[in-house]
Amino acid sequence: MALALGLENKRKVAAVIVLFAVLIGVAVYVFFSGPSLPAPPPSGQTAPAAPASPSGNAPASGADAEKLSNAGIDPALHFDKLIASEEVRYEGAGRNIFSADSAPIAIPQPLAPGRPGPNGGAVPVAQNLPPPPPKPPAIDLKYFGYEQEKDKSYRAFFVHNDDIFIARSGEIVDHRYKVGAIHPLNVEITDLSYNNTQTLPLATN
Repeated sequence: MALALGLENKRKVAAVIVLFAVLIGVAVYVFFSGPSLPAPPPSGQTAPAAPASPSGNAPASGADAEKLSNAGIDPALHFDKLIASEEVRYEGAGRNIFSADSAPIAIPQPLAPGRPGPNGGAVPVAQNLPPPPPKPPAIDLKYFGYEQEKDKSYRAFFVHNDDIFIARSGEIVDHRYKVGAIHPLNVEITDLSYNNTQTLPLATN
């Protein structure tokens, strides 16, 4: 018994053949009649500028950049030119700040003062400085005597106007003056109002 090869139905075979013929024709038409790509411009020439789009967007303004070719570039190394560039010494005409033997540069004198005063002269430097702080007043006490106690410490005698005070080291005189170190010939007094310390000598009269 022979095997069935599927060719019994001649109508089906003819339909398949017609379908394959149509597909081959469509493929050939698309291949030969499709849109062709523009050929690339030759080397050394720039492509023509694209026309303005119908949407109204104008192209970027300005001239096109120059396109250079690398046809004339020499890739060989020229050792004579390299040696000539390495032998160049960079020396200036002025003072060398990295050399201790370099002579100092001459500074030109100004032709006119930078900030002239009311009479045409330069403004004194002292006028541009802030005023110094006021000096503290002198301590209005008179050290006129002392007394040594049994523990070798001293008590000092002070007079302020018509008042007389006797104080040891560390005590306050007249609610303002603090007594420091007491010596037979002088005593240290600190004015607490100005935080100023002065040494009062022993009065002889």
